Amino acid sequence: MPSIEDELFPSTPGKFKIDRSNRQLHRCFASTSTMFLWALFLIALTASYLSFQSFVDSGSRYLTASWGGIQWEKQVRTSAQIHRSGGISVLVTGATGFVGSHVSLALRKRGDGVVGLDNFNNYYDPSLKRARRSLLSSRGIFVVEGDLNDAKLLSKLFDVVAFTHVMHLAAQAGVRYALENPQSYVHSNIAGLVNLLETCKSANPQPAIVWASSSSVYGLNEKVPFSESDRTDQPASLYAATKKAGEEITHTYNHIYGLAITGLRFFTVYGPWGRPDMAYFSFTRNILQGKPITIYRGKNRVDLARDFTYIDDIVKGCLGSLDSSGKSTGSGGKKRGSAPYRIFNLGNTSPVTVPILVDILEKHLKVKAKRNFVEMPGNGDVPFTHANISSARNEFGYKPTTDLETGLKKFVRWYLSYYGYNSKAKLVH
Repeated sequence: MPSIEDELFPSTPGKFKIDRSNRQLHRCFASTSTMFLWALFLIALTASYLSFQSFVDSGSRYLTASWGGIQWEKQVRTSAQIHRSGGISVLVTGATGFVGSHVSLALRKRGDGVVGLDNFNNYYDPSLKRARRSLLSSRGIFVVEGDLNDAKLLSKLFDVVAFTHVMHLAAQAGVRYALENPQSYVHSNIAGLVNLLETCKSANPQPAIVWASSSSVYGLNEKVPFSESDRTDQPASLYAATKKAGEEITHTYNHIYGLAITGLRFFTVYGPWGRPDMAYFSFTRNILQGKPITIYRGKNRVDLARDFTYIDDIVKGCLGSLDSSGKSTGSGGKKRGSAPYRIFNLGNTSPVTVPILVDILEKHLKVKAKRNFVEMPGNGDVPFTHANISSARNEFGYKPTTDLETGLKKFVRWYLSYYGYNSKAKLVH
């Protein structure tokens, strides 16, 4: 179907056919003054059209990015409906992220109400986030596209639904990216967190909050395994510093406003639908493409080790934290009593060196990696992580069950399927 532009402005100018019955009109054009007036008319008409088109485009962009309205509120309410006895209604921030999408699906599967919020930023390919959103949508989960720093949007969401819980997983992730874009960490991990807490403290009833801190807060701590009582005042990256700041900020809101808050220190989460910036993900991509992979080593050529934790185990920890979160005690911004404030490690308790991780990937991909060993630069990474999970085990029965061999096998199966490889790890066009 031709566009409005095609109809107004033909693709081959100068080939108009003039009807013989309109010769008088043609003579009219011969007059210089009349020609000038017609030119002004055409210019005015063109300007009017372009102005109208700009208005339509602006309106379209506004409608696409906007929120609110009867239909929007209906979608939010429907998604937030609880379908089990004793269920909860949860606002999940970062819902199309790696952990957020898995937690949202698990909540929905057991009958809880779930509404997602995500800004779909381009830290990594947004198409992966939109694919996750399609998966959530197929399960009846509505994801609102918006930013944590939009106070009016957050307020509107709590006006529409009286959420019992908030699962706050939205954040600017990544250790090394802070060297390129430090402002994004302050915007999301501090300003966004404060904006969310401000909304929650004023809600009536106040929700209980579970949020993602990070094992990065342990920083330069050399005592292993890492325990929640260990010192966390030596961050090795800006990312870690913003997460540590988040722990102090949430403690303040718990103390002043009676918000029940649980912080979860995740240890190197991996699995299907993961983040492309993570080592296991980028290693897989480069190995399949025949490109070399960079493996960092610590001082004296010591291999780096991580407490790799499979996504399903992290999800169990998130749900256990929500179910045992306790209740906020404030109302309308006023505290009426003390509320729980907790921090837990969620890890696997079995650190594995990076070279062994690569060995496992080679086994399941059936392709040898081209390894390039490099000394670890001073960019915020730490040489090892190791979680003590006794507190989470005692509080809500957290018990990881997936070892790295099993977890990476599941990841590789998903990766090959999602990116269109056949069983022999060859790209299918």
